[in-house]
Amino acid sequence: MEFRDLKKQYQVLKKQIDKAMTDVAASSAYIMGEKVKEFETSLAEYVGVKHCITCANGTDALTMALMAWNISKGDAVFVPSFTFFATAEVVSLESATPIFVDVVADTFNIDPLKLEESIEKVLSDGKLIPKAIIPVDLFGLSANYPEIRKIAEKYGLFVLEDGAQGFGGSIHGKKACSFGDISTTSFFPAKPLGCYGDGGAIFTDNDEWANFINSIKVHGKGTFKYDNVRIGINSRLDTIQAAILQPKFDAFKEYELEKVNVAARLYSKKLKGIVKTPIIPDGYYSSWAQYTIILENKKQRDGLQAYLKENVIPSMIYYPKPLHLQTVYKDSGYVLGEFPVSEMLCDRVLSLPLHPYIEKSDIDLICFKIKSFIDKNIT
Repeated sequence: MEFRDLKKQYQVLKKQIDKAMTDVAASSAYIMGEKVKEFETSLAEYVGVKHCITCANGTDALTMALMAWNISKGDAVFVPSFTFFATAEVVSLESATPIFVDVVADTFNIDPLKLEESIEKVLSDGKLIPKAIIPVDLFGLSANYPEIRKIAEKYGLFVLEDGAQGFGGSIHGKKACSFGDISTTSFFPAKPLGCYGDGGAIFTDNDEWANFINSIKVHGKGTFKYDNVRIGINSRLDTIQAAILQPKFDAFKEYELEKVNVAARLYSKKLKGIVKTPIIPDGYYSSWAQYTIILENKKQRDGLQAYLKENVIPSMIYYPKPLHLQTVYKDSGYVLGEFPVSEMLCDRVLSLPLHPYIEKSDIDLICFKIKSFIDKNIT
């Protein structure tokens, strides 16, 4: 059993993907080839924004968004503590200060009430200038953008949507990666839409920011690549990755997104009353980057993971340590107990196998094993 079965996906799409790869090899347009622009156009149309700029990875996408806003030393950027390290890392790389915020247990996403409290505290302290919020669409579920946008407008802050896990989700029909002033996603292989290496994309309706990002992704180029008008970086999506992504994107739109939602609903139905299952708020649609359950405590979570492993069922812990307790931020003044929800989740979450090609029999087996373990270990 695979946690996310990319081998099966390849077998289903082999003909289209193989042709895409050989077409690029035959063209010799390996960098900035026509397939890149075609893919960007497809993505922008799907998300419903004016500009899509692809790049080398999701971390670069976040970094270039902050560069477009000139985020720098003395600026405060608000990020959830329960997420992958890159969300905070990019803030520190720009010499700004990540301000961690606790999350909502039901959705795993940044808590708007705690966010506003954090903004007010930074303003009261007077040492940093609040500049931006980076909500994360964790596990495929968009953050609470209706409330986040209200807070951002109240305090004059940019919103940078980290949609690395959220691509394909929506709120009342509006697609993920369209909620930020700038939004980003990742094409890391295990993401909802993944390539065969690293890749990322940036989305915005702002012409000025789009032009700036298109420049800095190629060493700060001006009207052509040997006229450098600013200091940039090297962050391009390879043509072969764009070509691979197009047939995968077609399958994603046509049936994969719906199939993964069917599988997630089956999990929730079979695990109801056994463990705490993910909650999808009314009007939200998840792309299910992960299916994550919450156990009673760390001992039970770790015991269940070991039991599943004994039964050759893979599982993962996303994430075992919150950002505010990462070693690199040990001098930032955060202490254990400061963000109780994030800390609780790190001790109790467990992600189960989920992908568009998972068999019902696999879900039946996984749920049976979970129930068996819980029944034998009731405290």
